[in-house]
Amino acid sequence: MGSLGSAAQQQPQQPHAVCLPYPAQGHITPMLNVAKLLHARGFHVTFVNTEYNQARLVRTRGAAAVAGLPGFRFATIPDGLPPSEDDDVTQDIPSLCKSTTETCLGPFRRLLADLSDPPVTCVVSDVVMGFSIDATKELGLPYVQLWTASTISFLGYRHYHLLKSRGLAPLKSVEQLTNGFLDTAVEDVPGLRNMRFRDFPSFIRSTDPDEYMVGYVLQETGRTAGASAVILNTFDELEGEAVAAMRSLGLARKVYTLGPLPLLAREDPPTPRSAISLSLWKEEEECLRWLDGRDPGSVVYVNFGSITVMTSEQLVEFAWGLANSGRPFLWIIRRDLVRGDTAVLPPEFLSETAGRGLMATWCPQQAVLDHPAVAAFLTHSGWNSTLEAMCGGVPVISWPFFADQQTNCRYQCNEWGVGMEIDSNVRRDAVASLIAELMEGEQGKEMRRRALEWRDKAIEVAKPGGTSHRNFDDLVRNVLLPKN
Repeated sequence: MGSLGSAAQQQPQQPHAVCLPYPAQGHITPMLNVAKLLHARGFHVTFVNTEYNQARLVRTRGAAAVAGLPGFRFATIPDGLPPSEDDDVTQDIPSLCKSTTETCLGPFRRLLADLSDPPVTCVVSDVVMGFSIDATKELGLPYVQLWTASTISFLGYRHYHLLKSRGLAPLKSVEQLTNGFLDTAVEDVPGLRNMRFRDFPSFIRSTDPDEYMVGYVLQETGRTAGASAVILNTFDELEGEAVAAMRSLGLARKVYTLGPLPLLAREDPPTPRSAISLSLWKEEEECLRWLDGRDPGSVVYVNFGSITVMTSEQLVEFAWGLANSGRPFLWIIRRDLVRGDTAVLPPEFLSETAGRGLMATWCPQQAVLDHPAVAAFLTHSGWNSTLEAMCGGVPVISWPFFADQQTNCRYQCNEWGVGMEIDSNVRRDAVASLIAELMEGEQGKEMRRRALEWRDKAIEVAKPGGTSHRNFDDLVRNVLLPKN
C-alpha cells in the first residue's frame, strides 16, 4: 500500500488558473487571450465574468458563447451595481470601479473555495481587480496580474504623485483646461519621454483634490509590487524603456512582456479554443465581405472603441469630415456612442455617401485591420486598438477620449511615428485634411512605412523563439506551475 500511496503523491496535479478580468470589453479581450494560452499549455481554466456581462454575452451570442470547452469553463460573480434600465451598454466606469473594489472580494473568495475539481493552483487577475490579491494570498497561491493598457500609461498613473509634488495637480481652476496650461512640458519623468501635462492619463485633469479615479488608479497600480509577477500586453522593442523603468522603480517583482497577445494566442490551424469569443456586441461579418469589394489601400476604418462617447455635434463633424474626404469608409457606430442619446446621422450625409460608406454596430476588428483594403484607422487610441493597428500595419488618426488614450496617442504621434492627432474639438475640415494627408501625403507615406515596420516586429516577437513567446514559457515554468 505504501508504494501506491507515494506514487499517487508524485502524480502531478493538473494546474488550474482562475482568470479574473475587469468587466469591460477592453479588459476582457486580452485576459481571454491569456486564458487561451494557458489552456493550450494544459491548464484547466476558469474564466470569471460578472453576472451582468455573462447575461449580455448570452443575449448577444447565445448560450454556446459561455458553454466553454473541456478544461475551460466560465464562472460569475456579481459586480455589486444596482440593476440598470438598459442592460446592453457599457456601465459607468467610475461606478464600476468603486463597486468592484468595495463588493467583489467576498464573492470571489467564495468562488475560489468552491472550485475544487481540480483545485485552484494560481490566479491571474486584472491589475484593477486588485482586491483579489487578499483572497489569493490567504490560499498561498501564485498571484499574477495582467495590466491591459500600455506600460507608458502605467507609469503615467504612477507619476500622478510626481505631478502633485510639483504643484501641477490638482488643477487650480477649470480655466486651466482651455487656457494652454495642458500644454505645460513635464520634464524628467522616469521611463517617459517628451511629456506634457495633457499626455498623462486624463483622470488627473481635475480641480478636486479628492477626485475618486485619481485615488483609485494610485491604489490599484500600487498593489502590483505585491504580485508574484505582472504581465504586460506589449513587446520590448515598443515599450522597452517604460518596462525597464517599471522594474527599476520597484513597481513589480517580475515583469513579463507577452504582447501583442492576439498574435501570441493565434492558433494556426485554428482549434475549438480559437473560436471562444467574448465580444459583448454582435460582430457583423458582412463588414469583411464589404471590404472584399474595395480597392487595396482605399478604405478609412473608423471605430472609437467600447467606452468612448461623444456629443451629437461631434458625431456630425466626423460624419461630414468622412463625406468630404471622398474616401470609402467603414464606420462602427455603437448604439450608445452619443452621450445620453441614440447616434443619429443627418439624412443628407447618408445620401451623400451612399454606396461608399458602410455603418455597422461592431466588427471583428483585427480581421478588418488585417484586410488589404484598409489604409487608415480613425481611432480613440485605446491600447487594444493601438496594438491591433500595429499588427495590421495600419497608421492612425487619433482622437483620444479618456484614461490611457492620451498617453498612447502621444507615443503614436511622437515616438512610434504611426499617427496624427485630431483636436478634441473636432472639425470636419480637419478630419478631411488629415485623411488626405495620411492616404496621399508625404507624412502619410512615412507613417505607412513605419506601421509596416512595427507590424513585422510584432509578428517576430510572437513567433516560437521570439521574445514574447520565450517570456510566456518563463512565466509558466517559473511562476504559474505548481512546485511539486
